[in-house]
Amino acid sequence: MTDENLIERIKSKYNKLGENPETYFKGLLQAKPINYWDYVGVDTLLSLQKPRTDFKDEEIFIMYHQVTELVLKMMIHELKQLVLEELSEDIWIDKLARLNRYTSMLINSFDVMKYGMSYDDYNIFRSTLTPASGFQSAQFRVLEIYCTRLQNLVNSQGKKRIGANPTVEDYFDHLYWKDAGYNRKTGEKTLTLSQFEEKYQTELILIAKQKKGKTLEDKILQMDSISEKLKLALKEFDYQYNVAWPLVHLQTAQHYLDKKGENTAATGGSEWKKYLHPKYQQRKFFPDLWSSEEIAKWGEENFKILSHEIQ
Repeated sequence: MTDENLIERIKSKYNKLGENPETYFKGLLQAKPINYWDYVGVDTLLSLQKPRTDFKDEEIFIMYHQVTELVLKMMIHELKQLVLEELSEDIWIDKLARLNRYTSMLINSFDVMKYGMSYDDYNIFRSTLTPASGFQSAQFRVLEIYCTRLQNLVNSQGKKRIGANPTVEDYFDHLYWKDAGYNRKTGEKTLTLSQFEEKYQTELILIAKQKKGKTLEDKILQMDSISEKLKLALKEFDYQYNVAWPLVHLQTAQHYLDKKGENTAATGGSEWKKYLHPKYQQRKFFPDLWSSEEIAKWGEENFKILSHEIQ
């Protein structure tokens, strides 16, 4: 392609938009060349760490969670395409491979938390973080809403409480993660949960209403057939995100909160041993893809054996 053809194509592009190409050429003539640091926003990104103490490893703690939020954003970016667009099975498999890759990053990255901070320093500076908690990650909840129907985010105890024909609001009262900060006997909520609900609940309920019948699970259920390759990719994502990642999170929490038998409370005030375990959460994105035996063993040590085909 000659330079003349390229210029004509650019002119055609802006003419179709009803714009004067000459204006854009003049702007390009004056524009500075793009560079890496401005494009990526490096200076801004590296200025986002604001430790509350003088402990050096607190900055590691902050950066780790910021990286996690960026990975979650990449995952939601892929999920939006799967949910909103009509894609071929090949593209589905490619995007699920990306989701599984990102989830593996989350799982493997816990080594940064587990071995990348001083045990004693962490157990001092963490008290300044109260009542903040990773529980308050809104992207985590958005990802769940995009992936599956709300009924799959209610554990067995919640299903006993919830009435017939629940609304979206009813479901939100009984989602598994509410149990981490809501004493259903007294009606009291932790400050961690109250803060989160005040900031995000209205938005999350709106997203859930918009995605009702349009989640990733819904799209799968609406397919006439599903290949074994796609099924295995979906099961791998379900397993990695809802079993493997919570278990690694639990092990990391035990390393810092229970290593020396202290049984230290989490900054969010939750019963973290119970809350973090997949057997308690019972979160499954695609329950119809699993056998009754696999569901009965969900999160147990030998569950990995039952799921050997995806490992």
